[in-house]
Amino acid sequence: MKVVDAQNKELMAVRKVDIENGELVIRGKIFGAMPMVAKLTPEEARAGLKLLGFKTFLQLIPFIFRRSPDRSGSV
Repeated sequence: MKVVDAQNKELMAVRKVDIENGELVIRGKIFGAMPMVAKLTPEEARAGLKLLGFKTFLQLIPFIFRRSPDRSGSV
């Protein structure tokens, strides 16, 4: 999975997501070079879900089945 910025440049490439010792562990690379291991506790995961809001949370299900819009800039 890749996370990109507004200019469509890669910020983070997630390689693996696991649960270890009761925490969500995200492994990947930042800016294509720097290895990263991020850990998320259950409390922080719940706080993150609160950021979404109910309407956005409901929109996540169909969102994962959509195709991405063409961002090549061609007309």
